[in-house]
Amino acid sequence: MTEIRTPRLLLRRWLDDDLVPLSEIHADPAVMQRIGDGAPRSLDETAEDIEAWEEEWDEEGFGMFAVELLGSGELAGAVGLSVADAPAEIAGQVAISWRLGRVFWGQGYASEAAHATLEFALQDRGLDRVVAVCRTDDSASANVLDKLGMQMEGTTQHPVHGYDLGVYGIDLTQYQE
Repeated sequence: MTEIRTPRLLLRRWLDDDLVPLSEIHADPAVMQRIGDGAPRSLDETAEDIEAWEEEWDEEGFGMFAVELLGSGELAGAVGLSVADAPAEIAGQVAISWRLGRVFWGQGYASEAAHATLEFALQDRGLDRVVAVCRTDDSASANVLDKLGMQMEGTTQHPVHGYDLGVYGIDLTQYQE
Protein backbone atom coordinates (compact mmCIF):
# COMPACT_ATOMS: atom_id res chain seq x y z
CA MET A 1 0.00 0.00 0.00
CA THR A 2 1.40 3.36 -1.01
CA GLU A 3 1.49 5.87 1.82
CA ILE A 4 3.31 9.15 2.32
CA ARG A 5 3.67 10.83 5.70
CA THR A 6 4.33 14.53 6.01
CA PRO A 7 4.66 16.40 9.31
CA ARG A 8 0.86 16.75 9.59
CA LEU A 9 -0.68 14.50 6.95
CA LEU A 10 -1.01 10.92 5.81
CA LEU A 11 -1.50 10.49 2.06
CA ARG A 12 -2.91 7.05 1.42
CA ARG A 13 -5.11 4.93 -0.79
CA TRP A 14 -8.89 5.10 -0.39
CA LEU A 15 -10.88 3.18 2.23
CA ASP A 16 -14.61 2.43 2.30
CA ASP A 17 -14.95 4.76 5.30
CA ASP A 18 -13.76 7.69 3.15
CA LEU A 19 -16.87 7.80 0.96
CA VAL A 20 -19.15 9.77 3.27
CA PRO A 21 -16.58 12.38 4.39
CA LEU A 22 -15.44 12.93 0.80
CA SER A 23 -19.03 13.22 -0.39
CA GLU A 24 -19.58 15.91 2.26
CA ILE A 25 -16.57 17.80 0.83
CA HIS A 26 -17.91 17.29 -2.70
CA ALA A 27 -21.34 18.56 -1.64
CA ASP A 28 -19.92 21.96 -0.66
CA PRO A 29 -20.44 24.45 -3.52
CA ALA A 30 -17.46 26.52 -2.34
CA VAL A 31 -15.13 23.52 -2.70
CA MET A 32 -16.46 22.50 -6.10
CA GLN A 33 -16.84 25.98 -7.65
CA ARG A 34 -13.48 25.78 -9.44
CA ILE A 35 -13.59 22.08 -10.32
CA GLY A 36 -15.11 20.93 -13.62
CA ASP A 37 -18.54 22.46 -14.13
CA GLY A 38 -18.55 23.83 -10.58
CA ALA A 39 -21.49 21.69 -9.48
CA PRO A 40 -21.50 19.84 -6.16
CA ARG A 41 -21.27 16.06 -6.50
CA SER A 42 -23.60 13.46 -5.04
CA LEU A 43 -22.70 10.44 -2.93
CA ASP A 44 -22.96 8.21 -6.02
CA GLU A 45 -20.78 10.55 -8.09
CA THR A 46 -18.22 10.63 -5.28
CA ALA A 47 -18.20 6.83 -5.19
CA GLU A 48 -17.55 6.85 -8.95
CA ASP A 49 -14.67 9.30 -8.44
CA ILE A 50 -13.03 7.08 -5.82
CA GLU A 51 -13.50 4.02 -8.02
CA ALA A 52 -11.90 5.81 -11.00
CA TRP A 53 -9.02 7.02 -8.83
CA GLU A 54 -8.38 3.51 -7.54
CA GLU A 55 -8.47 2.14 -11.11
CA GLU A 56 -5.85 4.71 -12.10
CA TRP A 57 -3.66 3.53 -9.21
CA ASP A 58 -3.94 -0.03 -10.51
CA GLU A 59 -3.28 0.93 -14.13
CA GLU A 60 -0.70 3.72 -13.81
CA GLY A 61 0.97 3.18 -10.44
CA PHE A 62 -0.23 6.57 -9.24
CA GLY A 63 -3.52 8.31 -8.57
CA MET A 64 -5.38 10.50 -6.13
CA PHE A 65 -4.48 10.04 -2.49
CA ALA A 66 -6.87 10.39 0.42
CA VAL A 67 -5.49 13.20 2.62
CA GLU A 68 -5.86 12.37 6.31
CA LEU A 69 -4.86 14.59 9.23
CA LEU A 70 -2.37 12.70 11.38
CA GLY A 71 -3.55 14.30 14.61
CA SER A 72 -7.26 13.57 14.30
CA GLY A 73 -7.62 10.98 11.53
CA GLU A 74 -10.07 13.30 9.73
CA LEU A 75 -10.30 13.10 5.95
CA ALA A 76 -9.26 16.54 4.70
CA GLY A 77 -9.71 15.81 1.00
CA ALA A 78 -7.78 14.46 -1.97
CA VAL A 79 -4.49 15.21 -3.70
CA GLY A 80 -2.73 13.31 -6.39
CA LEU A 81 -1.83 12.58 -9.94
CA SER A 82 -3.81 11.66 -13.02
CA VAL A 83 -3.24 11.39 -16.73
CA ALA A 84 -4.88 14.51 -18.13
CA ASP A 85 -7.39 14.16 -20.95
CA ALA A 86 -7.97 17.90 -21.34
CA PRO A 87 -7.23 20.62 -22.14
CA ALA A 88 -5.33 19.72 -25.30
CA GLU A 89 -2.19 21.52 -24.08
CA ILE A 90 -1.65 18.89 -21.38
CA ALA A 91 -3.55 15.88 -22.72
CA GLY A 92 -1.65 12.67 -22.05
CA GLN A 93 0.63 14.27 -19.45
CA VAL A 94 0.59 13.58 -15.72
CA ALA A 95 -1.21 16.35 -13.83
CA ILE A 96 -1.29 17.16 -10.12
CA SER A 97 -4.50 18.34 -8.49
CA TRP A 98 -6.16 18.63 -5.11
CA ARG A 99 -9.38 19.44 -3.32
CA LEU A 100 -9.73 19.98 0.39
CA GLY A 101 -12.73 20.56 2.60
CA ARG A 102 -13.33 24.23 3.29
CA VAL A 103 -12.52 23.88 7.01
CA PHE A 104 -9.00 22.84 5.98
CA TRP A 105 -8.29 25.85 3.75
CA GLY A 106 -5.68 28.43 4.63
CA GLN A 107 -3.64 26.14 6.88
CA GLY A 108 -0.97 25.03 4.40
CA TYR A 109 -2.37 21.53 3.97
CA ALA A 110 -2.76 21.83 0.19
CA SER A 111 0.87 22.95 -0.21
CA GLU A 112 2.14 20.25 2.15
CA ALA A 113 0.19 17.48 0.42
CA ALA A 114 0.96 18.72 -3.10
CA HIS A 115 4.68 19.03 -2.35
CA ALA A 116 4.79 15.43 -1.09
CA THR A 117 2.85 14.30 -4.16
CA LEU A 118 5.16 16.14 -6.55
CA GLU A 119 8.20 14.59 -4.87
CA PHE A 120 6.50 11.16 -5.15
CA ALA A 121 5.90 11.73 -8.87
CA LEU A 122 9.37 12.92 -9.78
CA GLN A 123 11.48 10.84 -7.42
CA ASP A 124 9.54 7.68 -6.53
CA ARG A 125 7.64 7.16 -9.79
CA GLY A 126 10.44 8.48 -11.99
CA LEU A 127 8.34 10.92 -13.99
CA ASP A 128 10.25 13.57 -15.92
CA ARG A 129 7.49 16.18 -15.87
CA VAL A 130 4.30 17.09 -14.01
CA VAL A 131 1.72 19.62 -15.18
CA ALA A 132 -1.27 21.37 -13.64
CA VAL A 133 -4.10 23.65 -14.62
CA CYS A 134 -6.04 26.06 -12.48
CA ARG A 135 -8.62 28.69 -13.18
CA THR A 136 -6.97 32.05 -13.71
CA ASP A 137 -9.21 33.52 -10.99
CA ASP A 138 -8.09 30.91 -8.42
CA SER A 139 -5.28 32.75 -6.64
CA ALA A 140 -5.11 30.19 -3.80
CA SER A 141 -4.35 27.31 -6.18
CA ALA A 142 -1.94 29.46 -8.19
CA ASN A 143 -0.13 30.21 -4.93
CA VAL A 144 0.23 26.48 -4.21
CA LEU A 145 1.58 25.89 -7.72
CA ASP A 146 4.07 28.71 -7.21
CA LYS A 147 5.22 27.17 -3.91
CA LEU A 148 5.80 23.90 -5.79
CA GLY A 149 8.10 25.70 -8.21
CA MET A 150 5.76 25.12 -11.13
CA GLN A 151 5.99 27.72 -13.88
CA MET A 152 3.02 29.17 -15.73
CA GLU A 153 3.50 28.15 -19.35
CA GLY A 154 0.46 29.83 -20.84
CA THR A 155 -3.30 30.10 -20.70
CA THR A 156 -6.11 28.29 -22.41
CA GLN A 157 -9.83 27.83 -22.04
CA HIS A 158 -11.59 24.87 -20.50
CA PRO A 159 -12.70 22.84 -23.53
CA VAL A 160 -16.25 22.30 -22.24
CA HIS A 161 -17.03 25.11 -19.81
CA GLY A 162 -15.06 27.91 -21.49
CA TYR A 163 -13.45 29.52 -18.44
CA ASP A 164 -9.81 30.63 -18.53
CA LEU A 165 -7.15 28.27 -17.24
CA GLY A 166 -3.49 28.79 -16.42
CA VAL A 167 -1.28 25.94 -17.63
CA TYR A 168 1.67 25.11 -15.36
CA GLY A 169 4.54 22.68 -15.54
CA ILE A 170 7.73 21.54 -13.88
CA ASP A 171 10.27 19.03 -15.05
CA LEU A 172 12.71 16.98 -13.03
CA THR A 173 15.68 19.28 -13.72
CA GLN A 174 13.70 22.34 -12.53
CA TYR A 175 12.57 20.46 -9.42
CA GLN A 176 16.14 19.49 -8.48
CA GLU A 177 17.52 23.03 -8.84
